[in-house]
Amino acid sequence: MSYHLIEKSIGYRFRQKKWIQFALTHPSYRHEHVSEANDNQRLEYIGDAVLGLMAAHALYHRYPDANEGQLSTLRSWLTKDDTLAQIGQEIHLGQYLRLGKGELQNGGANRKSNIADALEAIIGAAWQDGGRRSAEKIFNTLFMPLIEHAQEPNLLTNPKGSLQEYLQQNNQPAPNYIAKSVKGPDHNPQHTIEVVAMNQIFTAVANSKREAEQQAARQALEWIQKN
Repeated sequence: MSYHLIEKSIGYRFRQKKWIQFALTHPSYRHEHVSEANDNQRLEYIGDAVLGLMAAHALYHRYPDANEGQLSTLRSWLTKDDTLAQIGQEIHLGQYLRLGKGELQNGGANRKSNIADALEAIIGAAWQDGGRRSAEKIFNTLFMPLIEHAQEPNLLTNPKGSLQEYLQQNNQPAPNYIAKSVKGPDHNPQHTIEVVAMNQIFTAVANSKREAEQQAARQALEWIQKN
C-alpha cells in the first residue's frame, strides 16, 4: 500500500514505513494474520500522551488568560475521540485502516473509535520514527488550525452548554442546578450553586447566580475529563 497521500494529508513523511503501517493496523487484522507482529494499540498509548502534552503547550500560549481548569477543559475538547474522529474523517483516514474481515464488514472503516485510535497511533508512530519534531509536524498540520482559527470554544465561554451537550451525547440525565443560598450585602452577594451531574455534586460560589452555575459546570467538566 502506498502511504503518499495520507502522509501528505498529515504533513509528515515517515522515514521508516513500518511505523505508519503499524499505526494503521487494527487489532482485528493482526488476529487474523498470525505473521503480523504489531497492531496500533501500543502506538496509540504513546500518541495519547504525546497529543496531550502538545495540546497543553499550544493551548497555554493560545489562551494566556485562561486558568488551569479552563485549559484542562479545552485540552479535553481538543483530544477527545469525537474531535480525533472528525479530523480523521476529513483526511479519509478510514480508507487506509488495515482491518480484519469481520471488522471491515461491520463498518469498521467508518467507526469513529477506530479512526480516533488510529490518529493517536499515527502521532505515536511519528514520535517513534523521528522524535518530538516529527510528531509536532502532524500536530501543527491537523490540530493547530482548530486552535488558531476557532473562536474561543464553548468549553471556555459556556461550560453550562458544553456540559449539557456532553451529557446528552452520552445518554446521561441533564444537569440539575440547585440554588443553595445567597449571602452577603446587596452590593456584593455570594450565590452558592450546586449542580448534580454524573451522580456527582459540584458546588461553586460567585457574585451572580449565572457565574456560579458556569463555575459549577466547569468543575463537572474537569471531573469528567479526569475520570
